[in-house]
Amino acid sequence: MRAQPLAGVAAGAIGTIALDLTTYLDMLVRARSPSNLPATVAGTAADRLGIDLGGGTPEAAENRKSALGALLGYGVGVGVGTVYGFLRPSMRGVPTAAAGIGLGLAAMAASDLPPTALGVTDPRTWGAVGWTSDIVPHAIYGLVTALAFDAIAGERR
Repeated sequence: MRAQPLAGVAAGAIGTIALDLTTYLDMLVRARSPSNLPATVAGTAADRLGIDLGGGTPEAAENRKSALGALLGYGVGVGVGTVYGFLRPSMRGVPTAAAGIGLGLAAMAASDLPPTALGVTDPRTWGAVGWTSDIVPHAIYGLVTALAFDAIAGERR
């Protein structure tokens, strides 16, 4: 039983790399700047929890927010993969593609709900390009994570 969650950890990490690659490819193709949303979420959450990310210059605080935002993203990706590792054995009849779509939706919810709850963003204002920039990388995360899990865990669906 322990092997399945560990396969989920590894698959979630692989899926997170796929999400990052997709995002950076989008930035390259559209010549867009990186999103500051993860850093803003990290800073807002730290402020509300009374955690000082400063400890130096304003630049140091911004750098810490950026790093914490990225680390939280990795935590979401690996965490969703880990939960998948626990749940997947009980979903034997679910095809990998369907599981991947569900994984992508779960990762998207885990990424989008906290900033929405913190009042940092409002998905109702994103528009088609904003939604596409969110859905596509998360869908790729989900599909890659599901495929990686099956390969690591030795599952065939």
